[in-house]
Parts: sequence; structure tokens; C-alpha cells
Amino acid sequence: MSVDTAAIETVNQEFYAAIESADLDKMTEIWAEDSPDEQVSCVHPGWTLLTGRSEVLRSWALIMANTTYIQFVLTDVNTTVLGDVAVLTCVENILTAGEEGEASFAAGKVVASNVYLRTSQGWRLWMHHGSPVLQGDDDEEEEGELER
Repeated sequence: MSVDTAAIETVNQEFYAAIESADLDKMTEIWAEDSPDEQVSCVHPGWTLLTGRSEVLRSWALIMANTTYIQFVLTDVNTTVLGDVAVLTCVENILTAGEEGEASFAAGKVVASNVYLRTSQGWRLWMHHGSPVLQGDDDEEEEGELER
């Protein structure tokens, strides 16, 4: 693993840890600054595109304020470094408080693409895009049939 790949995957883990601990200060540190010509962007599962650092950070503040419990287990992590840009894809296996609060839990899966930029402060998140993976009983049956 290259030094860049290790640094990017560390920042990526910090990103998810910030969500889990509702640490908006850490989240603010992880996101890149907007430039005059370019703005950071974020697509939460089921949301429209958010652009601009203030809009993106406001969305994380809302999510953190309205989430009593969330835990991420990342799988299928793949990092590609292209000069000063890196793309990390992963599957977010999510456990969160259910509709009844902390007494119940709900699980879900999201495929995420995170784009990082090399800055003078280190690697910073430029774009996060999460897409839900729809799952049901039929999915498990189809997977079993494909393996035969």
C-alpha cells in the first residue's frame, strides 16, 4: 500500500468516525475548502445534489442532530490515486437506531464514492456520493441462483 493510499484511507476512516460520533468540528476539518471556480459536493442517499462547503456541512449538522445512533462497517474499499486526486469507493454497511429509537435497530447498505484532493493541509474530501443498495428477500434468492 502506498503512503498516499494509507493517508487517504485514514482520512476516510476519520470521515466515518466523525459521522458516528456526531463530531461536526472533525467533519469540518475533513472537507476541502471551496475555490473561486470549484465547490465541494455531496449526495446523501435519496437526496439531491448539494454544492458548496456551507451547504454540505449544514447537511451533516442536520444528519448528526437527528441521528441517535449510527455505525459504519466499510467493506470492498478500493482506492485509486491519480496525482493530487484520489477516488475511494466502498460499501457502507450501516447499523442505525430504528423507528422505535435506541431500543430497535435498522440495517442498510450504501455504495459510496469519495473523492479526495491533496491540499497543503493533507488529503481533504472533495465529493461524497452515497447510493442506497435496495435489498429484499428476492435479492438473496437471486444471488443463490446465480451461484449455482
